[in-house]
Amino acid sequence: MALAERQEAILKTIIEEYVVVANPVASKTIAYNHDLKVSPATVRNDVAYLEEHGYVMRPHLSAGTIPTDKAYRHYVERLGADVEPSPIDEHLVSKLFQEAMSAEMEQWLRIAAVLLARLVHNLAVVTQPKAPLCRFKHLDLVAMQGFLAMLILVLCEAKVRQTILSFDREVSQDELTVLANKLNSTYSNLTSSEISVQRLQARPDEKQVSECVVDMMSTEDRLRLGRPHLEGLHLMLSQPEFTNSPRRLDLLELLEKEDWLETAFGLQTDKGKIRVIIGEENSSQTFQDLSLVIGEYGVQDKAKGIVAVIGPKRMDYGRAISSVDSLSSLLSESMATYI
Repeated sequence: MALAERQEAILKTIIEEYVVVANPVASKTIAYNHDLKVSPATVRNDVAYLEEHGYVMRPHLSAGTIPTDKAYRHYVERLGADVEPSPIDEHLVSKLFQEAMSAEMEQWLRIAAVLLARLVHNLAVVTQPKAPLCRFKHLDLVAMQGFLAMLILVLCEAKVRQTILSFDREVSQDELTVLANKLNSTYSNLTSSEISVQRLQARPDEKQVSECVVDMMSTEDRLRLGRPHLEGLHLMLSQPEFTNSPRRLDLLELLEKEDWLETAFGLQTDKGKIRVIIGEENSSQTFQDLSLVIGEYGVQDKAKGIVAVIGPKRMDYGRAISSVDSLSSLLSESMATYI
């Protein structure tokens, strides 16, 4: 059932007031502090209607009302797809990215996560870009003590991975450089399965390095999402919802798990759109007191990453959506110069 115009205004007022004060909103507060031009009795009747239809609830019988998940969902859908960042936020985002243009992609991602956390005062997540199948760009082999060498693998998605190799004999830096140059010319832009075919006729040292490269690339391919940069956890946990809450420990334990990204964000994608997951819409019970605002960035059919905000359901959805959208667009533009 559609809400009347005044009921829409009252519900919007309750949500926006609750976002700011984090306390139940009384009918008299709505009547006296907001220009609705109606009596407190009329406001009480409309609030009772909203409560009856599941948009608001009272934590206690004598308390004011707070929004439900249904109210937040209604509010987000009424915001529409054209939520714009404030001029101040837009200028700040643009200025910081202009200053970082000469930096590496890893630094862009860290800057994006820090900036997003500060804009929304909640947990910000920016994942590294992830291709459906990663491709070899180049490797370096650096001689270490004894029979050891460091393998530094660079993938086409601007990712760098490294590991230590142990050979069955002492290998000089000159030999390692020749070996690396040969493999770089042979494996350029190949996937792990394509490298596996090439390595069948390799010499023992070449085969050992190649097997290590294939293992490292296969590990990357098994990840559905790139590794995350997290910023602002302390900002989220300082919100009133987490004061003395047992869910605080549950959340921290979840964030320590390797697959928590898939648990939180799921595998569904909606290209070009910002997803908002509210409260009990989350499949994970740990996230059912929270909301997630999720955007996607990247280069079509090559690599993509996630930009997201995680916070209590009592968040400024307009600012979160516009901030995620702006940063997703800027990261996509920046990433296009790398791929």
